[in-house]
Amino acid sequence: MNETRRETTDSPAAPPRRHRRRERTGVVVSDKMRKTVVVRVEQVYRHPQYEKVVRRSRKFYAHDEAEAARVGDTVRIRETRPLSKLKRWHVVEVLKAARLADAGSKPGA
Repeated sequence: MNETRRETTDSPAAPPRRHRRRERTGVVVSDKMRKTVVVRVEQVYRHPQYEKVVRRSRKFYAHDEAEAARVGDTVRIRETRPLSKLKRWHVVEVLKAARLADAGSKPGA
């Protein structure tokens, strides 16, 4: 029997490469669920034929373990394994907190 053996090198085994997770930046539009926020990510591009600026937005459900994000905050989300029927993203960080509206004042008062 002729067996061919491959020589192994003494270099350490390379760690398995993980898929690079996609990241998006968007604005929180809802925080009414426990540990979940809804983030609107907007895409702005110029139409190839008509050259009009087109805005498209998409909503993502993201896991927020610390419940730090509030409505109006700008957040960075990263793709992750499926956490529920709709959640496939998690909040990495709050980039910019929303300005708090003055609750005591009413317009025109």
